[in-house]
Amino acid sequence: MTETVIRVEHVSKAYRLGVVTSRTLVQDTQRWWARWRGEPDPVSRVGGGDGRAVKSEPDTVWALRDLSLDVSRGEVLGIIGRNGAGKSTLLKILSRVTAPTEGSVKIKGRIASLLEVGTGFHPELTGRENVYLNGAILGMTKAEIRSKFDEMTEFSGCSRYIDTPVKRYSSGMVVRLAFSVAAHFDPEILIVDEVLAVGDIAFQQKCIGRMQQVAGQDRTVLFVSHNLGAVSRLCGRAAYLVDGTLDAVGPTDGIIARYMRASAGRLASLNLPYEAAPVTVRAFGVTDSSGVETSVYSTGETIRVTLACSLSLPEPQLRIGFDVVSLATQDVLFRSFDDDREDATRDPGEYRLVCDVPAHLLLPGGYRIRLQIEIHDQRWLVDGELYRDISVVLTDGVNRRYADRRPGVIAPGLNWRREWSGEPCRILCR
Repeated sequence: MTETVIRVEHVSKAYRLGVVTSRTLVQDTQRWWARWRGEPDPVSRVGGGDGRAVKSEPDTVWALRDLSLDVSRGEVLGIIGRNGAGKSTLLKILSRVTAPTEGSVKIKGRIASLLEVGTGFHPELTGRENVYLNGAILGMTKAEIRSKFDEMTEFSGCSRYIDTPVKRYSSGMVVRLAFSVAAHFDPEILIVDEVLAVGDIAFQQKCIGRMQQVAGQDRTVLFVSHNLGAVSRLCGRAAYLVDGTLDAVGPTDGIIARYMRASAGRLASLNLPYEAAPVTVRAFGVTDSSGVETSVYSTGETIRVTLACSLSLPEPQLRIGFDVVSLATQDVLFRSFDDDREDATRDPGEYRLVCDVPAHLLLPGGYRIRLQIEIHDQRWLVDGELYRDISVVLTDGVNRRYADRRPGVIAPGLNWRREWSGEPCRILCR
């Protein structure tokens, strides 16, 4: 049976607007006594006498409400949700930065947390001094820091500047060094909050690789990110938070699909019509094969890209197309233009262009489909300003016998020919 290393039971967290602190010695004593007796917090003004929550005061905001969650040893759990959903508050409670208003948290093992970029780093100290300082804060011994120092600085890519004061580092260098110290702490539980939003692409890949390595050593990782591609790649299970409550928890691709469907109605509309003379873009959409616009597609679905535009002048060198970009790596997976197969008509008038991205081509993850319009070898008219973000979830493989996620950056269903010569195949061994 898998061991549970994190157990969150009916956790709620309330904040009072405009109040920095309201705690006195008497209130602390009241809270301690109520907690010891298993009663609701008497100071928060949010609990009833029977232990059930009552209507909050106008100046009380609930960051979390009655949240329960179990995390097993060796699991990589992604936590997703909109801004303000309570993700960071949950991680701060797990890291013991703040205490829950109600409920309890039980944790087995030591924790390394990277919640804020460069937390605990002193700008006047050098990178070397900050490594020792931050490592000590996390709970590492001086001998442990010394033995891993070269490995940490090499991983961060800051070894050349390690004796330079941190105040002269860029924000990217600070987060590199901070993550490197936390990741080499050898914790039983690693908690990471949006660190990938700061680093460059190469650093993001190293972070993901390090977290995969930690998880492979039977350790637990909690990963909060808006990068759904990274969550899909790294996490086997995900939790979806909505307004401080746990909406769903389960296999990552299914939870991402649920999140994207809930966000579909909030997609920002494109600023259309978009004029880039001699072209005016009137509509740009991404739909399924039946023309229904959505943000979530299964691996077995065709993704249809549709463009409506007008051309005011004849332009034989005009090329209209789109890029498919991985949100996880920011790499352009491929680009397609409407004249790839044959010369396209470029007379003035109204045009409607449709292109289908075939099923079983894109791996599960997040993608950006961005419009690209150019006058060939002269200038770009539209260079990625208009785009749609979508998510692809794994519902079936390329065939019934291979239903898992395939390695690589795409998963095309290529055409194979089977040829039989009529003779048995002989394998010669020497």
